[in-house]
Formats: sequence, structure tokens, C-alpha cells
Amino acid sequence: MYEAKKYPTALLAFQEAAAAGVAEAFEYLGVMYSEGQGTSVNYQEAMTWLRKAAAAGDGQAMCNIGILYYRGTGAPQRYDLAMRWFHDAASAGNSQAMFNIGAMYRDGVGETVNFSEAMTWFLKAAGSLNDKAMNSIGAMYRNGQGVSVDYVEAALWYRRAADLGNQAAMYNLGTMYEQGLGVLKDAEEARKWFAKASLNGLGEPVH
Repeated sequence: MYEAKKYPTALLAFQEAAAAGVAEAFEYLGVMYSEGQGTSVNYQEAMTWLRKAAAAGDGQAMCNIGILYYRGTGAPQRYDLAMRWFHDAASAGNSQAMFNIGAMYRDGVGETVNFSEAMTWFLKAAGSLNDKAMNSIGAMYRNGQGVSVDYVEAALWYRRAADLGNQAAMYNLGTMYEQGLGVLKDAEEARKWFAKASLNGLGEPVH
């Protein structure tokens, strides 16, 4: 029901499951209340259910709590608590949280900019096939952030992310072919990747 986007029906089913103590339903309810799926957006209710799911060991719920603190929705904006929850989620194997930690170090959000630490976390996330982390690794090699500029490595990481469907990586790989960075300059190959990115809704480069 949820996958079919029949949200009102799914919401009722998850509420019944949660009342019966089914832990998996807790995280779904948290997401549905935070996204307004089958109900009005209610961040406080979302936080309540996500905390229940996190207490049951749900790594995605831990990550989602971190996101709420990061955004300041359903709770005061607290980057320190966002980072703490992302670390808890990462310890539970959640690759999205690993990526988020890396991004906070890269962007200096709640932390001093630390490209080396960012790369460490992006690599951990990439090890779990997180395409956003792969694209970010490519960008760090391209821009020389925490590593020496290496266009060959950049292109390799962009391709890995693109092969997993990452739109930004598709465009970025196209620019590498367009400019001959780390790959042989190839206008046709560049156009191919730009077209793929466009079909996926991306119209400008994202490094």
C-alpha cells in the first residue's frame, strides 16, 4: 500500500501495526507524519514515532531524527544533536547518515571544515553503495579538497555514482568528457551523459 502511494490506507495499517507493537511500523509512521503522507504534516508526531523506532534499533529512524534536528523541524535546530544522531545511525550501518556526517564536515555545518574527515565518511558511505557519497568523492578529487587534484579518480567516482542513477554525477561526468579531464575529450560521450542527466531532471552541473 505504501509503495503504491495509497497513503491513507497505509497510514491506518501502520497505526494498527504500531498499536500491536510492530517496530517496523514506527519508522513508517514517522516518515508519513513528517512528509504529510495520508495525513497533515506533524513534525512533533513524526519525532515521537521516530524515537520509538530508534529505540528499537532502526538506523534509518535515527538518521531521520538527525535530519529533523538539522532542519529545525519538530525540534529546535541543533547541529550538535543532528551529528550525534547521524553517528548513532552510522553505527547501525545507515549509509545516508554516513554521507550526512561527511557533508557536515565538508561544508562546515556545526563543525570546522575538515575535508579529510569528510572524505573518510564519504568513503564509508560509498562502501555501502551510497551514490551521493560517490559523487561527492568525485567532486573532492576534482577540486582537490583534502586530496590532491586527480581528474582520473574524479571521473571514476562520477561514473560509479552515475551508474547507480545519480543525476548530478551524470552531468559531472559529462563535463569531464566535454573538457577532457581524466578521460579522453569526447563531445559525443559528453552529450550522452548530459542527455541522461536531463532525462533525470537535472539541467545544470552539481559538483
